[in-house]
Amino acid sequence: MKEKIIKLISNKRGIFLILTLFSVAISIQALVTQPQAREEGGIEYQAYNNYTIFKNSFVHLVNNQDLYVMYPKENWDLFKYTPTFSALFGFFAIFPDWIGLNLWNLLNVWILVFAIYYLPRLDDFAKVTSILIVLIELITSIQNEQSNALLTGLIIFTFGLLENKRYFFATLMMAISVYIKLFGIVGFALFLFYPDKWKLIKYTSFWMVILFLIPLIFVSFDQYIQLFISYRQMLIHDQSISYGYSVMGILNSWFGLKINMLLIILTGMAVFLIPLFKFKAYQNYLFRLLALSSILIWVVIFNYKAESPTFIIAMAGVALWFVKAKINALNIGLLVLAILLTSLSPTDIFPSFLRNEYVIPFTLKALPCILIWMKIIYDMIRMENSIKPEELNS
Repeated sequence: MKEKIIKLISNKRGIFLILTLFSVAISIQALVTQPQAREEGGIEYQAYNNYTIFKNSFVHLVNNQDLYVMYPKENWDLFKYTPTFSALFGFFAIFPDWIGLNLWNLLNVWILVFAIYYLPRLDDFAKVTSILIVLIELITSIQNEQSNALLTGLIIFTFGLLENKRYFFATLMMAISVYIKLFGIVGFALFLFYPDKWKLIKYTSFWMVILFLIPLIFVSFDQYIQLFISYRQMLIHDQSISYGYSVMGILNSWFGLKINMLLIILTGMAVFLIPLFKFKAYQNYLFRLLALSSILIWVVIFNYKAESPTFIIAMAGVALWFVKAKINALNIGLLVLAILLTSLSPTDIFPSFLRNEYVIPFTLKALPCILIWMKIIYDMIRMENSIKPEELNS
């Protein structure tokens, strides 16, 4: 019976089909939902506002408009991505919304699922378990038409390609992730574990230049420079108004501290780097996988703009940690806490009074991921340097 259940839930085609149907259904729901105003008597915006922001950014790019100012008659909120992302989003913008939105959400789902299935040395049951752990966050992300599932998939895909020594495509995945969201740059730490570092540097430089030049198809060089000046100003202003669901948010909401965010980020980076000085452990696959998990969680819990849909990135790190972790009360307890507070707390399943009185005011959504990240760092520091016997046979 157990084998039949494992075989059933490990069906790759079935998983892809189910998640594809989820994505299409969520997209259709957004498309048929009536536009609503953010405030009484205000302008009405589409239910798929984030997609509208991305699409209109391409229109603004080709019309030589500033990407980083408000356009309240078109959409709610600012565009906060690079000009390269805006240019690449032109592929979706050329379609009517009912096609473009579906394609965008499907891309996010498919890249993430394919990246997880591409991981070496994990059996199908572990991969499906990982997908199930991130499922709620995946739904949240595509309901908000966000790029977070795509970013998660690109970082995981990078790791899988590096493990399979496909460095040219690994560096492409990593470069794209950086041009989607700058904090993806932390993923370059993965390159430390692999030989041919000069080749990795060359390939990365090549892709970074190619992706940097793409917007010049649509704008002049002078306009491009102005866009980056505006982008920088937007990021500086953005930093001054938020702590997000992050370590900074916890310190502020629990202790009322006025946070020096740069100091907290540098401290987090220092802690992240501590186990990476175990150079002999680089040969251990589990050490490398935990480093991937650490990166996925770090980029969220030390991100002062982390929102609820961002946590698919961190929960992917949690999932990859758990499927290779020892099955004990502590690890199971941490996973359950993550599912309850991180994934379920924003949903209708979770009691609203607990969410409104405790989870939101005290930034509890971030707490399990912070605890698990600390556990990962601890495990990496204590890990054996030698290759495990099961790795030799994989």
